[in-house]
Amino acid sequence: MFDWLSIIQIGIICIIVYAFYVSFIKNTSSEKLMRGLIGLGVLWALSFLLPWVHLKLLGRFLHWIALFLSMGLIVIFQPELRKFLALIGNIKGLKNAIFAFKQSEKNTSAKQKAIDEIVKAVGYMSEKHTGALIVFLEEVDDGVIERYGTRIDGIISSELLLTLFFNKTPLHDGAVIVIDNKIAYAGAILPLSQNQLQWKYGTRHRAALGMSEMSKSVVLIVSEETGDISFAEKGSIKKYDDLKKVRNKLEKILIK
Repeated sequence: MFDWLSIIQIGIICIIVYAFYVSFIKNTSSEKLMRGLIGLGVLWALSFLLPWVHLKLLGRFLHWIALFLSMGLIVIFQPELRKFLALIGNIKGLKNAIFAFKQSEKNTSAKQKAIDEIVKAVGYMSEKHTGALIVFLEEVDDGVIERYGTRIDGIISSELLLTLFFNKTPLHDGAVIVIDNKIAYAGAILPLSQNQLQWKYGTRHRAALGMSEMSKSVVLIVSEETGDISFAEKGSIKKYDDLKKVRNKLEKILIK
């Protein structure tokens, strides 16, 4: 009789077989043999099931056929088995893969925390009508930004952003430059767009639009007059009505 433990073991075996198929057989010439493997599995199942219905001789016959074919798999899948054994033996490579996975998780967690801090600061500045300009760059591009301003090289936090954009500080009129999940510069001067903008857009929006026209960067703007939150990207400006949409946009920018 099958019990829950047997069912769990069968499930584990199925998972292992599927993982082996995806990793070493899928999209190879050996994939054509998978139908044969399924048939072999059916033979094994019948060899165990037939004795239960008093067909012991037929069950024993199928058992030996299945055993013979299973031994033949060692020859058929010799290249794949060698690849699998080599992977198991490559402890250093396995450690590197685990380390890379953990590092990726760590980076994602740090970026998610940075997004939380930006959303917190932007929400407060929007409510208080504090103007802000945040540029998200992949790397320094001296050919676009007119002046980088003051080097900060600080971890992104809502407190730091609010301090930099506080209207009594000397850096609040310029842009904050975010590179590699850090506040790299503050008080940066951006190129102004030469295109005609609607009357409600001021110098801050013109600078954000100019930056997005001349680079692949994305620029976040908080309007000092209205408190509206917008993003400038690829030469256009789009307003975001709530912080949930702002968060989703930041996730697309920072978490790739």
